Amino acid sequence: MRIGIVCYPTFGGSGVVATELGLELSKRGHEIHFITYNQPVRLELLSNNVHYHEVTVPEYPLFHYQPYELALSSKLVDMVKLHNIEILHVHYAIPHAYAAYMAKKMLQEEGIFVPIVTTLHGTDITLVGSHPFYKPAVAFSINKSDAVTAVSKSLKDDTMRLFDIKKNISVVPNFIDLDKYNNSFTDCQRAMMAKDDERIITHISNLRPVKRVKDVISVFYNIQKEIPAKLMLVGEGPEREYVELQCQKLGISDSVIFFGKSNEINKILGFSDLFLLPSETESFGLAALEAMASSVAVISSNTGGIPEVNIHGVSGFLSQVGDVEDMTKNALYILKDKTRLETFKNNARKEALKFDLHKIVPQYEAIYQDTLSKCLVL
Repeated sequence: MRIGIVCYPTFGGSGVVATELGLELSKRGHEIHFITYNQPVRLELLSNNVHYHEVTVPEYPLFHYQPYELALSSKLVDMVKLHNIEILHVHYAIPHAYAAYMAKKMLQEEGIFVPIVTTLHGTDITLVGSHPFYKPAVAFSINKSDAVTAVSKSLKDDTMRLFDIKKNISVVPNFIDLDKYNNSFTDCQRAMMAKDDERIITHISNLRPVKRVKDVISVFYNIQKEIPAKLMLVGEGPEREYVELQCQKLGISDSVIFFGKSNEINKILGFSDLFLLPSETESFGLAALEAMASSVAVISSNTGGIPEVNIHGVSGFLSQVGDVEDMTKNALYILKDKTRLETFKNNARKEALKFDLHKIVPQYEAIYQDTLSKCLVL
């Protein structure tokens, strides 16, 4: 198949999943065309089966905000015609599904029919999409898609609750390439991050308020009072300055390492013992899955799709949002006993196997085939 993929080309979960999906589909013989405003961060190698087409938005003084949706729709029309793209897979309802629908209608005027598969990732539904200004456009975009998927049952339920949806939504979870998380790192490399007797705690996010990074610091502060530990914070965002001040006030700055954005997440996780994810909400919890793939136990909130990934009492523990005391208690329960820690780490890896990309990507292929077949009948 010749598949066009539209996504945000960023470090965020949706962009990463869309890019990894396209790369795996290309390995399975499909021709993939990424269409977005920048080359996706994990799209390191273009090939005969992988292509990138940049969407440019001309600057016009007339517009206070430049019309990206219009530029994207026009680019989609051009690329479908030039490369005979058979199906469009868009990640995020707004603006991507909306722009894809406009492209679809323009192409129909020329006798070209291209179906749209829309994948909902979370923010487009729970934050942006539910805003009264955008709600009608989001519902319209979902209902006008030829197939719709959500990355968790929780997100599907939220979508059906928040919008008047007439389309069937298939749950296709996020996935991970487990081969990239084989933990083949040396003790010498670990020693650069922490002492032998120190447990390594990790948090990875965009450091927005919804991630509750302040809770990460509070839980770690409680942990390090009882056992030697280091905290690895990976990511950039608006909360970083406040968190650095919080560490200074608590006197733990020497025990917290700020990595900023990193392309070595698998290496950092490979050294880690425990992953903290106390988010206010998560549609799936991809960061937790990446940790589990690296055999890292997870302490998380029980919100959104996280309980579908982190299994309570198996791969880690779930707590109510904001319950720092319970998270601390559960973290120490795992970390204080070496045998128990190894059990949780091994269980985390086993749970991650359920989300191996070789099990999930064929589900998308089946959806493409089914969508194309139904459209041919029409």
